[in-house]
Amino acid sequence: MASSPSLNQYKVPGTRGPRNHQTVEKPNEGKKTLIRLARYFGSEWPMLAALLGVVFVVVVCSVYAPKQQSSAIDCIAEGSFVQLPAVLISMLVIYGIHSIGTLLQSRFSAILSQKIIKRMREDLFEHIVNLPIRYLDSHSHGDIMSRMTNDVENISNTVSQSLSSMFSGILTIIGTVGMMIYLCPQLAVLSCFTVILTLVTTKFLSGAMRRFYRKRQVLLGELNGTVEEMITGYKTVTAYNRQQAVLQEFERTSDELTKVGIVAEILAGSMGPVMNLVNNVGFVIIAAFGGYFAVHGVISIGIISAFIVYAKQFGRPIDELAQIYGQIQTAIAGAERVFAIMDEECEDKSGNLDMEDAQGVITFKNVNFSYVEGRRVLQDFNLVVKAGHKVALVGATGSGKTTVVNLLMRFYDVDSGEILIDGKNIKKIDCRELRRNTAIVLQDTVLFADTVRNNLKYSGTDATDEEMEEAARASHCHNMIRRLKKGYDTILAGAGDNLSAGQRQLLAIARAFLAKPKILILDEATSSVDTRTEKKIQDAMVNLMKNRTSLIIAHRLSTIRDADFIVVMDQGRIVEQGNHEELLKQKGRYYELYMTQFAGNAT
Repeated sequence: MASSPSLNQYKVPGTRGPRNHQTVEKPNEGKKTLIRLARYFGSEWPMLAALLGVVFVVVVCSVYAPKQQSSAIDCIAEGSFVQLPAVLISMLVIYGIHSIGTLLQSRFSAILSQKIIKRMREDLFEHIVNLPIRYLDSHSHGDIMSRMTNDVENISNTVSQSLSSMFSGILTIIGTVGMMIYLCPQLAVLSCFTVILTLVTTKFLSGAMRRFYRKRQVLLGELNGTVEEMITGYKTVTAYNRQQAVLQEFERTSDELTKVGIVAEILAGSMGPVMNLVNNVGFVIIAAFGGYFAVHGVISIGIISAFIVYAKQFGRPIDELAQIYGQIQTAIAGAERVFAIMDEECEDKSGNLDMEDAQGVITFKNVNFSYVEGRRVLQDFNLVVKAGHKVALVGATGSGKTTVVNLLMRFYDVDSGEILIDGKNIKKIDCRELRRNTAIVLQDTVLFADTVRNNLKYSGTDATDEEMEEAARASHCHNMIRRLKKGYDTILAGAGDNLSAGQRQLLAIARAFLAKPKILILDEATSSVDTRTEKKIQDAMVNLMKNRTSLIIAHRLSTIRDADFIVVMDQGRIVEQGNHEELLKQKGRYYELYMTQFAGNAT
């Protein structure tokens, strides 16, 4: 006997079915994370209540519609055409309400999802930008970005798709079972056989598919890794004639991936036919026993039709809930990772002193510091930098030069000792005030995907265009900027990928100059600049560093000959100090470094 389609076929489904085979991740503290996640729903309770109300109405319509369909068929079978129009009109009304409710359900789910995720994303980003440098230095940047994108997106998908589907599925099962028992308890019991068969089949096929799809993802990752390594290291591969070896490795992984993929797709493709077979067995049971009950007057013909719809309607949410459970587990695991970042302590920016009249005298007193406990990077470090002086820090890699800068900028806090500026402990100086009066140019230049103008004014948003151009001229990049297509309004594609490394460094130096700092820090600031440009920058710095305390970290000793004071570091200690001539006369560590570079054996 033909039956009209279930209204559940038209409701907004979650991500489910044989094509959804992501690996389910399980949270460590699911209950705690779920409670915390629920707080985000608390502020959106009106929308949540509206969503659940609409879902309830949709489920009532989907459960009651087959009953009306049964009544319509009975009216026709009994020849009671007087009541038939009223039954048909009620069916149209139910289908209409169901359609409108489904549309509203989709709309409310999307709104609720985006509002909750917007708040979560803002909270997470706000916390990230206030994390201490230590955290960002010790954690994978890719992992942090993944939590900001993938994990948050998983939560969003679960809220928009799975929440309403879960509530709808539970209500549908309860309503359908209740209606089946109400119409014919005997046939309801027989229908349970189909449900059990559905659960067993789904569990078996899903387990098999999960194993093969997990293996496929692993192989796919290996294949992508091989391709990425080949592309990024193509010159090396070609130089050593390793093309054939790379090709063989690729083909081996590709062949294995193909075999696993075929099995996985066969299993996925078999889900539909197998479930149709199970459903058809259920329909045969209902038709056979329903017909028997109808002949003996236990039920009417219309009830048989209703049971066929209910049987299909009953099995669908069970499969959905199984899929939704995995999605919810993955979303909670993602939320756990998001909350793990939010639980990290923010950077300590405390301090109530300002630097309004700062002269720039820097003092390091008995400073000890280690990035990893037990491994000292600075040991009993003592140094005084006079106001307006240009002091250079030199030494082998790992001697602690950059660490001195990190501590001065309060990127890290000292283990013991203190750092003073004009006699004030930097821990008591407002962190924002400290960094507002300190400019730093790093070896690895960071520019943003914006105009040259906005990149230069990043350090001084209140600077005028005249001041900006003056800083650009002083750093010898004004003419270079003018030659760009739109001058200062040129967009730096890919954060400066359309410029050479030297040009990017010149812009970073100009940005630092525009900040008008009282303390200037240059960490290998001219490492990517040619010798001629380097000389121009050094000449410009003579004027720009007047009345500013300057710390310079340099490996090229030729760039710091005119420094007022040179500090030679080794294993976190100062081993020599003085000006260029004095240190050469001592013929110590500095002399060895200088003569080695002069001989061209190192750079």
